[in-house]
Amino acid sequence: MTQEGPGADAALRARAARVVPGGMWGHMHAARMPEGYPQFFARAEAGHVWDADGRRYVDLMCAWGPIVLGHRDPAVERAAARQAALGDAMNGPAPVMVELAERLVERIAHADWAIFAKNGTDATTACVTIARAATGRRGILVAEGSYHGALPWCTPVPAGTTAEDRAHQHRFRYNDPASLEAAADAAGEDLAGVILTAFRHDNVVDQEMPDPDFLRGLRALCDRRGAALILDDVRAGFRLHPGGSWEGYGVRPDLSAFSKALGNGHAIAAVTGCDALREAAARVFVTGSFWCAAVPMAAALATLDELERREVPAHLARLGERLRAGLAERARTAGVGLRQSGPVSMPLFLFDGDSEFRLGRAFCSAALAAGAYLHPRHNMFLCAAHTEADIDAVLRASEPGFAAVARLQARGD
Repeated sequence: MTQEGPGADAALRARAARVVPGGMWGHMHAARMPEGYPQFFARAEAGHVWDADGRRYVDLMCAWGPIVLGHRDPAVERAAARQAALGDAMNGPAPVMVELAERLVERIAHADWAIFAKNGTDATTACVTIARAATGRRGILVAEGSYHGALPWCTPVPAGTTAEDRAHQHRFRYNDPASLEAAADAAGEDLAGVILTAFRHDNVVDQEMPDPDFLRGLRALCDRRGAALILDDVRAGFRLHPGGSWEGYGVRPDLSAFSKALGNGHAIAAVTGCDALREAAARVFVTGSFWCAAVPMAAALATLDELERREVPAHLARLGERLRAGLAERARTAGVGLRQSGPVSMPLFLFDGDSEFRLGRAFCSAALAAGAYLHPRHNMFLCAAHTEADIDAVLRASEPGFAAVARLQARGD
């Protein structure tokens, strides 16, 4: 077994290359990250991670979103351990499943029922399946560039998929009512549902919050055409509003998909829906051997308790404002054009004139060496365990990053 320490990451990569295709798969492949980024991590605590070589970072990716309270949150881990002592994957669910469904129905205004799965793709796929079962139709409207998971119907990478995997999908532009209506017209009488992310968080582009008029028009369109409105709240759920990300807009979906923050790192997803779709949800066959595992459900109950007790969305917003203001000030001082977009608790920054992300990668490599784990083109995530001192440490780490960007710009790179 490789021990934590200098050279451990390189040794693990060499071993993985022999037994794992490409050495790693999917979005966590370090080859997708800037130079110097580690592939393997030894441990995590609160708002920090340690790589296999023993280097410590303030973690602004938070496992790509699942960590909302902090790594190894004590209250969550105590609840998980209590349930683990009783059982996890059994022949059927533990009583905690009913408790968690009751809690979600109580917490989420549009929810009259809930079912559970393991990850976000499970949940979005179940939503689409339920919408089709309920309406007897096939057409699904999907915003251009939106990410809804990694199955053939929604993956952004076409390798191994066919055109038929995306049959009956119609595209529209986020926040564009005319293109939405055109897509609905293309689907015609076959329109089963519309799926939309909580805000526009497509990779490599500026984030965009939903226009309230667009959301109201979307709700009216679904009502008029008898289609299900699906909120993909996998990435943002419980970070922006305790009752679902659109509650603040006064727009309620028919179905919602949740995952990332629900279990604070424990593998769980949920679909919530309205009474009109209850019968369809009972008819479809969506299942998995581990979908009723009890430990993640106990973790989710504790996570929901802590999110409420600690008023986490407000805390994340305060930290996010501090980070955004500090980055903007340092970018101005360095003479660097920086764009920040989206919710402050899920920060994204991109550099002007950086279509190939050379500036972003140089920035992140320098910040990593100074102790901050950031991403050059994907939104990041704050967690409740982050402190003002952590944010200030990230801002200090950003200074060599901005200096690296300024040097590249001075050279004309």
